[in-house]
Amino acid sequence: MNLVQQLFAVKSVKLLEEEMASDNRLRRVLGPVTLTALGVGAIIGAGIFVLTGLAANVYAGPGLALSFVVAGFGCALAALCYAEFASMVPVAGSAYTYAYATLGELLAWIIGWDLVLEYAVASSTVAHGWSHYLLAFLRLFNITLPAHFTASPIDFDPATHAWVSTGAYGNVPAALVVLFITVILVIGIRESARFNAAMVVLKLVVVLFVIVLGSQYIRVENWHPFLPYGMSGVFKGAAYIFFAYIGFDSVSTHAEEARNPQRDVPIGIIVSLAVCTLLYILVAGVLTGMVPYNKIDLDAPVAGAFATRGLPVAVFLISLGAVVGITSVLLVLLLSQARILLAMARDGLISFRFFGAVHPRFRTPHNATMLTGVLVALVAAMFPLKILADLVNIGTLMAFVIVCAAVLVMRRTNPNVPRPFRTPLVPLVPLLGMASNLLMMLYLGWENWLRLFVWLIIGLAIYFSYGRHHSKLALATAAAAPTARRAGQR
Repeated sequence: MNLVQQLFAVKSVKLLEEEMASDNRLRRVLGPVTLTALGVGAIIGAGIFVLTGLAANVYAGPGLALSFVVAGFGCALAALCYAEFASMVPVAGSAYTYAYATLGELLAWIIGWDLVLEYAVASSTVAHGWSHYLLAFLRLFNITLPAHFTASPIDFDPATHAWVSTGAYGNVPAALVVLFITVILVIGIRESARFNAAMVVLKLVVVLFVIVLGSQYIRVENWHPFLPYGMSGVFKGAAYIFFAYIGFDSVSTHAEEARNPQRDVPIGIIVSLAVCTLLYILVAGVLTGMVPYNKIDLDAPVAGAFATRGLPVAVFLISLGAVVGITSVLLVLLLSQARILLAMARDGLISFRFFGAVHPRFRTPHNATMLTGVLVALVAAMFPLKILADLVNIGTLMAFVIVCAAVLVMRRTNPNVPRPFRTPLVPLVPLLGMASNLLMMLYLGWENWLRLFVWLIIGLAIYFSYGRHHSKLALATAAAAPTARRAGQR
């Protein structure tokens, strides 16, 4: 196999099915309710509890509700494409596996490396949001932690495009919560899912509490002007708060652990996204109606809105719910990260001995989980929230564009493969998904494109120095070539 052939070699659906039957697979213990809870657990968190403040204040104003509609529309189109793939090839790996089956090894590596960035940096960002609400919660009891241990030591000044020192040592609470969740994840998927389900119930109760109580304190005049930054602000806001939606795609990374993946994974993806989109729009309307958009607190906007109305009990419940709720997001993101690495290791593109190891008792990818936890803890302690959030968004949007394109390719290259769930209105839905998500990418600014480009260059260096030479697909093809030639000669 020459270089060009290897770069565009695809894994057959038959090969993916053989991998599902191997001994090195994960335990099938997740049903539709648990998968939906994992989706909700990943979606509702730092995006709604933290990033809404900056999105309304700087980008969209009261039009933030429309920003959630725009972002939700792009996600819905991508979700339909994810659901088709998840029902066809229910193995760990999500968009990475889908790209490998349709677009070839090089693009699969690029999207896999992109997903590593998405989940790792998203986890760090969520840990930041958790830290903000923990501090707000502690302040209710007049407990204040030293600033040197609760802030990032470096920050980015968008006005001068320069990195600056803050004098802090690091965000210690953010790092500690990551390490705590890592220990839980090593123990097992069933235990992790139960822990997540309990947190999701509490989180939904808090979100409904915010909507019901907050709607009684809405002042209509706070919604005027509704679009202070115009439609451009709505799209910029959508590109920023798009972070609030990452998580539904993580349901597809657990397809290998679903009891009936052809049915349950599409249900988990679509239901979790639909529920969260509705809740987001309602919370955005309540938040901007309670507080003028230019006065919304940037660190803990939801709790801050109720604080301005003199509701300390509500602030207590919201802060507690946010701390617990954001913890569930962190759990699902770290859970998904390890499974992306496991899928890449199975293909030989990264070390199988390390990243592909499954614990003999817990049946979890423990090495990948522990390494991910340590690195995410370090990033969470060192870097500021806004830089991390923007970097996550552009990486996630790129993954969605590729998955939508992959559906079109797969329909042409493998038209007869059973599809328990079919994306409707093909090619319209995939094309609209590509266009809407690419549009949001364009609103993220050149700095984020530059960071994504640097990350991809690092990834390509790893692929060409290691992955290309250890690719199991390439090695298997090379080993089969002499046999095929001899058979042809006879």
